Amino acid sequence: MRHTKRESRLPFPFVYTFPRLSSYSHQLTLLYKHTHSPNSVKDQINHKENTQMAQNDTVKLIGSWSSPYALRARVALHLKSVKYEYLDEPDVLNAKSELLLKSNPIYKKVPVLIHGDVSICESLNIVQYVDEAWSSGPSILPSHPYERANARFWALFVDDKIFGALDAVGGAKDDEGRMAAAGKLMECLATLEEAFQKSSKGLGFFGGENIGFLDIACGTILGPVSVIEAFSGVKFLREETTPGLIKWAEKFRAHEAVKPYMPTVEEFIAFAKKKFGVE
Repeated sequence: MRHTKRESRLPFPFVYTFPRLSSYSHQLTLLYKHTHSPNSVKDQINHKENTQMAQNDTVKLIGSWSSPYALRARVALHLKSVKYEYLDEPDVLNAKSELLLKSNPIYKKVPVLIHGDVSICESLNIVQYVDEAWSSGPSILPSHPYERANARFWALFVDDKIFGALDAVGGAKDDEGRMAAAGKLMECLATLEEAFQKSSKGLGFFGGENIGFLDIACGTILGPVSVIEAFSGVKFLREETTPGLIKWAEKFRAHEAVKPYMPTVEEFIAFAKKKFGVE
């Protein structure tokens, strides 16, 4: 596959070596979108009246190695010390298991948490469900109602605005559209930087001293951003504009609840190259 290499008129170097952003990068962001369901299933959060029963029920998680959204569920389960069986969908774009289709017949996407005889879909719903269904481990969501609402707000900002901007960078058909999308992504990350500074209160995570709901939500951007950075030649997480997020990203990747499940930057890039035939 022939590559293109151009320089744009951005106020910073924007050298990209995508085969063609409108074809390759758009497929890349489509892959990430395909492993995540929309935020419309709050009724699936079924509270267990008996905590002991909840902890004794069989737990399974259907995910995909490359899905940043499945990572959310795995981190939450680790934090709550929940024992579960992980069922990987190695090619979720092209070959979905019968269990996945049965467990999530509406969206047919990962992740899906199977708890006893119920299925919970959509990553943020799963994180909240895990936090409420198991009393073991630290609380994932803040205890104060306003702080909980604020964490949910910024989590939706990540899924809507930041992933939307990533999609736009990958799907742009020309230099002008690509420059506009890149600028929008940087604006969104700068906004998230402000939220981090306020939420972390000078500590290492959005949740303060410990990893929490918003950290789990935001951690999903690191894989896609690293891939886009590698192929575009642009650093979107920059010391001048997002110093807090850069330090946070290092802490997040190294956290004991994250490191076993999150692919490295090199693994993300290698996966993307193999998936789309890029040398």
